[in-house]
Amino acid sequence: MSSLTEVQKVQIRKNRMQQEQARAHAPGQDDAARVILDLENNRLLAALYGPHDRHLARIEQTLDVVIVNRGNRLLITGAPGACEMAAQVLQALYQRLERGEILEQGDLDGTVRMMGGSPGLVDAGGGPKAASPSQKPMPGGGADAGGGVRINTRNRIIQPRSPMQERYMAALQSTLMTFGIGPAGTGKTYLAVAMAVSRMLSGDVERIILSRPAVEAGENLGFLPGDLKEKVDPYLRPLYDALYDMMPADQVEKRLLSGQIEVAPLAYMRGRTLANACVILDEAQNTTPVQMKMFLTRFGENSHMMICGDPSQVDLPPHTQSGLMSALAILEDVEALPSSASRKKMWCAILWLPGSLPPMNAKAPKRPKSDRDI
Repeated sequence: MSSLTEVQKVQIRKNRMQQEQARAHAPGQDDAARVILDLENNRLLAALYGPHDRHLARIEQTLDVVIVNRGNRLLITGAPGACEMAAQVLQALYQRLERGEILEQGDLDGTVRMMGGSPGLVDAGGGPKAASPSQKPMPGGGADAGGGVRINTRNRIIQPRSPMQERYMAALQSTLMTFGIGPAGTGKTYLAVAMAVSRMLSGDVERIILSRPAVEAGENLGFLPGDLKEKVDPYLRPLYDALYDMMPADQVEKRLLSGQIEVAPLAYMRGRTLANACVILDEAQNTTPVQMKMFLTRFGENSHMMICGDPSQVDLPPHTQSGLMSALAILEDVEALPSSASRKKMWCAILWLPGSLPPMNAKAPKRPKSDRDI
């Protein structure tokens, strides 16, 4: 994106001054709160403010406050609750910069969500709209949003950008089998790959196994050109994209050649026992009940399974039941069952990320308890 011209910079400053003057003369402004925030490190302020103060402008727009910066001092004016939240957001972002992290646009909105506000929404009173019960911050967010749950990889530190992502990351860390259900863009696959990379780099597991059903090819991969990896690579690009974001490209290629990172088509996993591995099944909504049962029974010693899917994007033939929904109907009652091997781990966790509503008639009917043999 090209930089702003001098005329645009002047116009931005003029608009901000007019906005501040309008608020100063608005009715009821006597009730407006003022918060002064002093920050010490000049080197970090440029990154905190963003190019041409874009980060400050985004926070102003999101929380309906006015932020005036004078060197190291920030003056925040607006509704009392909004001012306090803006100060907490700025402090949390400043702490992330102190740790050497890089701020992106999504980090601003994510920090606001972790503080309990909804980006871009304000209530009738001018303050930030309160989060719904499912969006309220969980313990561990505090002034440093997401500080309680973090995933360390070679390239970056992954932090949650919403309370539900925080719950999902906590489940990935504490359970042996995690179902991440949600629409595109909720981070279910990205965070699963991040956790797998973190476990491999720390020595907790020896390898990562990536899999997904190739419904588009009818699971009959023989007629496709190339070797096995070349046949399934086009179907695994989202997983590869996440891998290259977590690790240097040369390290990814080296581990692919050595087998530490393995591409395993779902149709070719029958009969295997996957031990000491993080196994990720993506696009799980496109499995059949038989395939899902086959996949879940590959579970081996010291393994972690992460199953990601979106029930609203089923590509199976008509009148074919989704194995993901069938498994969820069976496993929902054992969500809190502890593992006999490690009482610190839980067997299974099912996380429905925001916006993940199952389609009509997608949920399989429950079978008798005696028949729950997955």
